[in-house]
Amino acid sequence: MAAPVHAERVRDLGEFQGVRSNQLTGYGIVVGLDGSGDDNLEYLTQAMRGTAGRMGVQLPPGISPGLKNAAAVMITADLPAFAKPGQHIDVTVSAIGKAKSLRGGALILSPLYGADGQIYAMAQGNLAVGGLGVSGRDGSKLSVNVPTVGRIPEGASVERAVATGFDSSAELRWNLYQADFLTAARVRDAINARYPGTARVEDGVTLSLALPATADSRASVMAAIEMLNVVPAETQAKVIVNSRTGTVVINSAVRLAPAAISHGKLVLKVDEKVQVSQPAPFSQGQTAVTPNSQVNAEEQGSHLVLTKGGASLAKVVDALNLLGVGPSDLVEILQALKQAGALKAEMEVL
Repeated sequence: MAAPVHAERVRDLGEFQGVRSNQLTGYGIVVGLDGSGDDNLEYLTQAMRGTAGRMGVQLPPGISPGLKNAAAVMITADLPAFAKPGQHIDVTVSAIGKAKSLRGGALILSPLYGADGQIYAMAQGNLAVGGLGVSGRDGSKLSVNVPTVGRIPEGASVERAVATGFDSSAELRWNLYQADFLTAARVRDAINARYPGTARVEDGVTLSLALPATADSRASVMAAIEMLNVVPAETQAKVIVNSRTGTVVINSAVRLAPAAISHGKLVLKVDEKVQVSQPAPFSQGQTAVTPNSQVNAEEQGSHLVLTKGGASLAKVVDALNLLGVGPSDLVEILQALKQAGALKAEMEVL
C-alpha cells in the first residue's frame, strides 16, 4: 500500500522572499564579573581604552589595566522581518577569550552590525547565564552547562529597519524550503484556484505572485495564500547514515526489490596462556616460562535470507530485521543492496 497523503499549509512549505529575519553581530565588553574575566587580554585592553575614552577617561600610556572583572564578547541577534526602530530584540553574548564565566556581568552599550556593515541595533543590559563554573586551587574544576554564554532578553534596541520590498515591488516571490517542481506546480494551482492568474512558476523553488498594489490589500491576500492547503509531492527516497554514531534513518519513500542476503561474522579468538616449568629440587635446573597460544576462528550468524520486494517502509524494516544485525552491519548491507540495485533510494553519509 502507498503511504497516505496529507495536506500541508502553504506557510509550512515555504516563505515569501524578503519577509525573513536578518542576522546581526557585534563586539562588546562585559563588566562586573567576579574575577572570572580575561585578565590582560590585549584586544580587551584596547577595547577598554576606547570605551574609557568615550566616557572622558584617559588611561595613562604604557599602563595595562588588570581586567579580571571584564571579558571580551561577541554579540549575536536575529532582526525579525518588519522590525521598526524602537522595538527590542533578544541578544546572545558569548565569551571569545579566556573568561571562565559571564555570570553576574553587564554588557556595555555595543553596536550590532548587519551583513552590509551598517548598524541596525544597539545592545546593553545585564546577562542571564544558565551555566555555573567553579575551580579550585589544585586545578580541579566543576562546570554545569556553559557559563561563558549568556542572554539578554530584549537587550537590544532596533535603530534601523530593513527594507523588504513588501509594499513597493510589482511582484512578490514565494520560495519553497526544498526544491520540487511538482510541489511548486501544486502550490501554483492552489493559489490560482483562489485568485485566478496570480501565480506562475519561475523554477523548482520560486513562484512569482502578482498581488494588489496597496499594502493593506496585499497583506490580506498573502495571509489567505499562506493558509491554503496543498498536498506536497512525495519526498525523494533517501537513506541517511551517520557514520560516527551508527544511526540509520530510512524515509517512507524507500523501496526494496527482491534480493537474497547472506550475512555472517567471523570471530577470531586468541587465548594466551603461560606454562611454567619448575625443575626438581637439587637438579641444578632453571625455571622456564613457555607461552602457549591458542587461536580459534568461528563464523557466527551465517545464514541466507530472501527479502521480498517491499512496497512500504514497514516491509523494508521487517526484511532488514530478519538479519538481526547491529547498526554498523546494517550500513554495510544497505550499501551492498544499493550496489546490487535492490535498494531504490539515495544514500547520504553524514
